[in-house]
Amino acid sequence: MNKKSVKDVDVKGKRVFVRCDFNVPMQDGVITSDKRITGALPTIEYLLGQGAKVILCSHMGKPHNIFTPGYGLTKKEKKKVAALPEAEQAAATEAFMAKAAGDQKKLTLKPVADRLNEYLGGKVTFATDIIGEDAKAKVAALKEGEAVLLENVRFDAREEKNGEDFAKALASYADIFVNDAFGTAHRAHASTEGITHFIPAVCGLLIDKEITFMGGALENPQHPFVAILGGAKVSDKIGVITNLIDKVDTIIIGGGMAYTFIAAQGGHIGHSLCEEDKFELALSLLAKAKEKGVKFLLPLDNKCAREYDNDSESCYCSAGEIPEGFMGLDIGPETIKCFTEAIKGAKTVIWNGPMGVSEFSNYAAGTRAVAQAVADSGALSIVGGGDSTAAIEALGFADKISHISTGGGASLEFLEGKVLPGIAALQDK
Repeated sequence: MNKKSVKDVDVKGKRVFVRCDFNVPMQDGVITSDKRITGALPTIEYLLGQGAKVILCSHMGKPHNIFTPGYGLTKKEKKKVAALPEAEQAAATEAFMAKAAGDQKKLTLKPVADRLNEYLGGKVTFATDIIGEDAKAKVAALKEGEAVLLENVRFDAREEKNGEDFAKALASYADIFVNDAFGTAHRAHASTEGITHFIPAVCGLLIDKEITFMGGALENPQHPFVAILGGAKVSDKIGVITNLIDKVDTIIIGGGMAYTFIAAQGGHIGHSLCEEDKFELALSLLAKAKEKGVKFLLPLDNKCAREYDNDSESCYCSAGEIPEGFMGLDIGPETIKCFTEAIKGAKTVIWNGPMGVSEFSNYAAGTRAVAQAVADSGALSIVGGGDSTAAIEALGFADKISHISTGGGASLEFLEGKVLPGIAALQDK
């Protein structure tokens, strides 16, 4: 996959529309982590330095679309109102609308604009709407080396519906479109895919890095190639496992999904997480790996708990021998030794998903050990997924990882070999 980047086009004096991922965590109107903002800075700083007039766009959360023309209640709300006596319906409608307006205030991008200005020296203005009068005026007033951030693009329902008129209105602001939001690249929305039908589209430096590292690892990996997959459900990773079996030398399975594979082979897993309807699939994946000569490593032992609680009674059990009344919440010491040994000799490592309930301190040892092994491997390493990334960063290993992916669902779909609409729509080199 070889897409044009922002550095392959002339942006001097041009109006450049940049789709960012500023979906940052907020608490009481305060940004609690600005990692996604700092991740977008290289592209923004490059464009401003080149004398572009920059229009920034992002979503935040899942707002009620009160800026949408003809806005009304959701289907669920309409149903609730209809079930009320007629005399109460008007007041209920008004209450729902008021709640929606209150929710909107929590999802404004104004705090993001303020934080951007701390980094960019006051070069960013904030538009209180998306394609309304304030946005149009502020875009028109832009000078070279200045930027405007539009209000939360999901305040308009036509964004997620990829409405053509909305996408065209966004495109009218600019000469060039730059997609730098990998986290939403798997969605065909107006600001990620629709806009590309009206103006030339290239990738930003963040997406360019994702394509370079993840695309390179999948298309031309150095061997041995080890994939580490964790998380709760096999069903979440079916496509990833299927795609990677044809590319890797070793697949390591941890987390809740491992118990489905163990139970499918007749093991006893107590009341561990399990998808019984995926037994046949699990066995077919094991058979396919064997046929391809791929090592398929499952836990040898587990740390188990009586309850899903950090402080519950716990014990260590051999895999497939978890007693009734207990559940597996982490990989055990023998498994840690086996998994880390497999990682040690790798030249390429992809890791997505925790080895256990890593948010519980007493069941985070497996995830921490894998993080340490990946950091120490010296391999080209790619880490994706919130829990895996959190473990790497909490242990201070981020600088030892070749690439930490910025996209959750997008990185999974990329690993599955799926076409991501927001990337497919960009111009090829």
